[in-house]
Amino acid sequence: MAKPASLKPKKKRGRPATGKDPLVGVRMPPALIAQVDAWASYQATGRSEALRRLVEIGLTRTRKSDK
Repeated sequence: MAKPASLKPKKKRGRPATGKDPLVGVRMPPALIAQVDAWASYQATGRSEALRRLVEIGLTRTRKSDK
């Protein structure tokens, strides 16, 4: 019985892992996306970074009823 020429492990399909934070998808109406894009432009950043910053701002802001 003949041996295989090489015993290399098979390559995985798809894009390789980046080792970064997990992806979170979100659906938004076009009007809200336009507002996020406008804010991102004003902040000189991209949409993804703008969304991360806006979520952080929303989570750290104290509500009036919390006082």
